[in-house]
Amino acid sequence: MTDRHQTGMTVRRRILGDAHVDRAEAAKTDFDAPFQSMITEGAWGTLWADDTISDRDRSLLTLALLAATGNFDEIPMHIRASQNTGATPDEVAQAFMHVGVYAGVPRANHAIKLAKQTYAEMGVEL
Repeated sequence: MTDRHQTGMTVRRRILGDAHVDRAEAAKTDFDAPFQSMITEGAWGTLWADDTISDRDRSLLTLALLAATGNFDEIPMHIRASQNTGATPDEVAQAFMHVGVYAGVPRANHAIKLAKQTYAEMGVEL
């Protein structure tokens, strides 16, 4: 295991939580192992490990980018991770409002719907 992979796993666990990472690792197969290594080293071991911006800011950027590009499947995961990054529901709502203005109301609307569902599942009152 490379240093970047180890760093990536540490950061991934800090942001997403042990339970999520353990489930992902248990579901990993020979088919997707190279992809999992790539995102662990690249996304988590390089990008998320960089301390130029805070985890909170990176979390808000990630949620806004996911919504703006229509990559909705990962929004619930990153909403759950916001408990570990410090991004508040009010800040997430503001990020999605920016998406509405700069990338389109339908994408922001769907992201807000997913966020509300996920916060409800988490027991977070909005």
